[in-house]
Amino acid sequence: MLSYVEAKARIEKLKELINKWNYHYFTKDEVIFSEAARDDLKQELIILENSYPDLITPDSPSQKIGSILSGRLPKLPHLSRKWSLSDIFSFEELQDWEERLQKLLPGKTWQYLCELKIDGLNISLHYEGGKLTRGLTRGNGIIGEDITHSIKTIYGVPLVLNKPLTIEVSGEVYMPRKSLEKLNARLTREGKELFANPRSAAAGSVRQLDPAIAAERDLGMFVYTLGQNDLANAPETQEESLAFLASLGFMISPHIALADNLAEVQQFYKKVEAIRDNLAFDIDGIVVKVNDKTLQEQAGFTAKTPRAQVAYKFPATEASTVIEGITIQIGRTGALTPVAELRAVDLAGSTVKRATLHNKKEIERKDIRIGDTVIIHKAGDVIPEILHVLPELRTGREKVFVFPTICPICHSITIEENEGTVVRCSNKQCFAQHREQMIHATAKKAFDIDGMGESVIDELIALDLCGDIGDVFLLTEKDLAQIPLFKEKKVKNLIKAIEIAKNISFPRLLFALGIRHIGEETARDLAKFAAQKVAREIVAEFEAVYPQDTLHPLLEYLMTVSAEELLVVNGFGPEVTSSIVEWFAAKESHTLLKKLAHVGVKPQALVLYENGKQTFFTGKSFVITGTLASMSRDQAKELILKSGGHVQSAVSRSTNYLICGEEAGSKLKKAQTLGVTILAENQFTEKLSAETNKKLNS
Repeated sequence: MLSYVEAKARIEKLKELINKWNYHYFTKDEVIFSEAARDDLKQELIILENSYPDLITPDSPSQKIGSILSGRLPKLPHLSRKWSLSDIFSFEELQDWEERLQKLLPGKTWQYLCELKIDGLNISLHYEGGKLTRGLTRGNGIIGEDITHSIKTIYGVPLVLNKPLTIEVSGEVYMPRKSLEKLNARLTREGKELFANPRSAAAGSVRQLDPAIAAERDLGMFVYTLGQNDLANAPETQEESLAFLASLGFMISPHIALADNLAEVQQFYKKVEAIRDNLAFDIDGIVVKVNDKTLQEQAGFTAKTPRAQVAYKFPATEASTVIEGITIQIGRTGALTPVAELRAVDLAGSTVKRATLHNKKEIERKDIRIGDTVIIHKAGDVIPEILHVLPELRTGREKVFVFPTICPICHSITIEENEGTVVRCSNKQCFAQHREQMIHATAKKAFDIDGMGESVIDELIALDLCGDIGDVFLLTEKDLAQIPLFKEKKVKNLIKAIEIAKNISFPRLLFALGIRHIGEETARDLAKFAAQKVAREIVAEFEAVYPQDTLHPLLEYLMTVSAEELLVVNGFGPEVTSSIVEWFAAKESHTLLKKLAHVGVKPQALVLYENGKQTFFTGKSFVITGTLASMSRDQAKELILKSGGHVQSAVSRSTNYLICGEEAGSKLKKAQTLGVTILAENQFTEKLSAETNKKLNS
C-alpha cells in the first residue's frame, strides 16, 4: 500500500499519462500504446483514488464518461458432426478468407452474420418431443461426454421447449466474471485451488458428478447452432436460425449484426472490442459466418473447420505492471538470460509474475530499470515479454540493473559474445548448466524419458545421484526410492522409461547432447552428413551387436571432422560448424559419450542410409502450409524426413516444393512469387504411396 504522499505522486503521473493517451487516441487518431494497457493503468488510478478520495479531481480520467472496463463421464455420439473454427487475427486475414470463399463460390453473393465468440465450453443439447434428453460436451467432434445431469441446472437451458420438436442444438456454456470472483473467494477461504479463468471454471463445473455443484455456480448458456432436426421447413439463414432458437426458449447472443461486406464486419468487430470489458462474460473475438446456409454447405469443410465460418480474434492481451527485480537464469550452454520479476498481473487467463528480458543489449536498448512501470505482452503459450517502458511514471527511485561479470551460480567470470548480445559463464562445469542440460536431454524431443520432469531432476541432483545425462542410465530402484513421494509403481515406471530411452535415433541423440546451435533440424542434417561419410556396412555391423564401451562409428567420425568439411552442409555457417567441432573436441564430451556407450545407450543410425536407394524426396527441401486432411503437419514432416527430404519452416529460393493444405496463407503467395513447385495434398500422398510401393516391390 502506497503512503499518502506516494499515492498523490503516482496519481498525478497516471492522470498525465492517461490524458496524454486519450488526446492522441481520440483527437489525433494515434495509438501510443494499447487500449488494454491504458485500461489497466486507469484501473490502478481508480483503486488509488478510492483509497484516497480527497485526491480525486474533476480532470481525472476516472471522472470522465467511460469506465474500465474427464474420463469419469460416459461417452456418447453426437447426432451431427461438431466442428472447430479457423482463427484469424487481422483484417488482412479476413480479406484473405473472403478471397478463398469467392473462389469456392464463384458468381455468388452473400451477407455475413456476426456474433460474439463466447469464451466458454461448447455443448450440444438433444430434445425429443420438446423435452431435453441429453447434454454432451463437444469432445472430439464425433463423441462427447454425457453431462445431462449438470446441464439441466444451467440458466438458459430450457428443460421443455415452446414446441414439441426433436432437434439438436449447440452453444456455449459460460461463467460470468463476477460469479468466478465469488467462487474463487470462497475457494480461497476453503484453502482450495482457484480457477484461472471463467472458461476453466465452467468446464470444471459441468463435468462434476454432483449436479448440485454446477447448480450453485451460476452458469449460463448461449445457443447459436441448429443441428439435426425434424423440421419440415428449417431456417435458411443463420439469422433466421437464431430467431427460431430464441422462439423456442433459448438464450442467444446479445450482440449480433448482419453485414453486407467486410467493412461492416470490421465495424462490428471494433464495436464489440470496445464493449468487451462491459460484458458480464468473457469473449475473445467475434464469429463471422456466411449467412446463407445453402452457401455454407456448398463451401464445404476442411478436416476440422467449416470454410464459411471463421473466428476473428482480438489481439493478444497486454497489461501494465511494475518490475520489482531482475534475476539471472543460466541456460544449458552457459548463457545468462535476464528475467524481470513482476508485480503479479492477470494476463491472457493466467497470473503473470515473470517476463523475459532476452539479453544485456535488450535491457540497455529499452532502458529497463528496476522499479519501472512497463507494458507486458503475452500471446498464447509464448513467454511474456516487455513491450514498452513508461518513463513518464518514474519517481527517481528506479535502479539501473548492472549485468553481472561473474556467474551468480558458480562465481566464475562471464564472457561477452556478439557485442554483448550473449553473456556466457566461462565454467563448463557450472552446476546450473548441468541442470539445464539434463532437463534438455530428457525432454520429449531428445531421450523422451517419461516421468523425468524438472522436479525429479532437481531431487536427483540434490541427492547427488546425477551429474549428467549418463548418470540417469545408471539409476536403480533403490536410488529412485530416495525421492520423496516416489512410490514403488512410480519407481518401476521410471526405470522402465529409462531403459526404453536407451534406444534412440541418431538425430535425437545429437539433439540431446545439447551442442550449442544444434536444434532439432540441424541435428538431423548433421546425422545425415555423418551417414554419408561412414560406410553403411560399418554401421550395420556395429548396430548388430552394439559392443559395450565402444563409440558408434558416426560419433567417432564427428570427433575428427573439421569445420571446413561441415560447411558443405546446407544451412551450416561458421558459428554452427565451430560449435560442433569445439564440442566434439572437448575432453568432457569424450567422457560423456564414453559413459553413454558404457551404460548401454544405443543410437539408431542405420535408417539414415535408406538402403542406399534414392527417393523422390532425397535431398529436396519442402515447406508445409495450411491444414492437411489426411495427417497432421508433424506427421507429414516425419514422413518427408524418413524419405530423405528436408523440411524448412519458411519458403525461400532453396525450397523445392510447397505442400499445400486447406487454408493456405502467405507461404503460398511467396512460393508462387519465387516459382516454387506447389504440391496439393493428394499429390504429396501419391508421392509417398509410390515410394512405399517401390520398397514393397524391391
